[in-house]
Amino acid sequence: MPHPFTPLALVPVDPRRARVHEEGWQSWSPSGAYALGDKPYRPTNDNWATVCYRPGVTVPEGTFQGEGLLALDPGDGSPVRLWAAADPTREVPSIRLTVDGTTAQVAADGPVKEFTGTDIQETLAGWAAGLGVETPRPAPTVWCSWYEYFTHVTEDDIHENLRAMDTLDLPVDVVQIDDGYQRALGDWLTLSGRFRSRAGIADAIRARGRRAGIWTAPFLVDPASDLAAEHPDWLVEDLDGGFLHAGRNWGHDLCVLDTTHPAAAEYLVSVFRTLVSEGYDYFKADFLYAGALEGVRHSSADALTAYRSGIGLIREAIGADAYLLGCGAPVLPSIGLFDAMRVSPDTAPHRRPEADDYSQPGQDPAEFTGAGRQWQHGLLWVNDPDCLMARPAVETRERWAAHVEATGGLTASSDRLLSLDQWGVETTRRLLGGDVR
Repeated sequence: MPHPFTPLALVPVDPRRARVHEEGWQSWSPSGAYALGDKPYRPTNDNWATVCYRPGVTVPEGTFQGEGLLALDPGDGSPVRLWAAADPTREVPSIRLTVDGTTAQVAADGPVKEFTGTDIQETLAGWAAGLGVETPRPAPTVWCSWYEYFTHVTEDDIHENLRAMDTLDLPVDVVQIDDGYQRALGDWLTLSGRFRSRAGIADAIRARGRRAGIWTAPFLVDPASDLAAEHPDWLVEDLDGGFLHAGRNWGHDLCVLDTTHPAAAEYLVSVFRTLVSEGYDYFKADFLYAGALEGVRHSSADALTAYRSGIGLIREAIGADAYLLGCGAPVLPSIGLFDAMRVSPDTAPHRRPEADDYSQPGQDPAEFTGAGRQWQHGLLWVNDPDCLMARPAVETRERWAAHVEATGGLTASSDRLLSLDQWGVETTRRLLGGDVR
């Protein structure tokens, strides 16, 4: 049962100058500041509502809503007001703001605390600094296969780009294999037909003085996978007793691994320990929202507790020295768990997103939310603004590169390196921290 909203404050505002910061639920949820007359970004269909926003939570028309955080600059010279979850890793209330003339009304459906400051980003940063999270380690520089090859990546593609890094003198620390090496979601140790040896690729990467990285979506399971067929009891069930569908990003429904089941937890740990034993020490964990979806689990743990314990299993398996990047992750429940975090929806070779939904891939939505979450960088984790794409075919590549550079966070190249022209090579080298020759 949803909790009722309790009034928190009535705040005088200047309707022309006031700004409201909405914090979205997870990495891909639109987050940023709006004028009072703006219409905030909302999901354009039910699937995106589940996959990219807070599942089961709707927002009334004409209402601003932050998930665990909402800030208001009244615009009249008075201090910024911030309402924040009292214990953000355990309970994340929705916080609403509506405007009636020159008065903003704020309410929440759970416990929050109030803070004040001089501007929105500074106030949010001050709140984050007070959480006592350890200063994150600097991020390595990365080459990632995703934005050039997507799920069609091959082992030969990895080897080609590995050689090109030497030819072009690019200071890449980590070569990260993205989605496409595995046969199915959930069957992480079974290779697709495009790959011959995961350990062999890691050996080749390390032989060239670089680190091996790999992508997983650890909480998602393809219903056609061996895991789903052999261990249906390892999957989260919905309230009707069936599989919990997490979306259709691969063209079909997906199930969720129940990491509170002892055997499922042991399997998850074994996957990551195997990858470590093969030479991987950089891990991108994606589509993490699935681990925090409500459903019937083996234990009585609530969804957020199950999510944090699932990430804890991954960290235990990879060890403290491995680098862990989260993506598609519920933001506030992830505090203290990751080295780096994607703070925006996916970028893309194009600027505008699908159906004008700012949770969908595009440079515009990635810039909007990435800028809106800049306050998190260096306080909660290293911000990942998503990958640099510098090849000639990318729209407004100069503007996108400038955004990536301005964040000062994790820098990852995601081009077929031999397709770069002179500007692309020089920009990639500079943003990765090398000299322009």
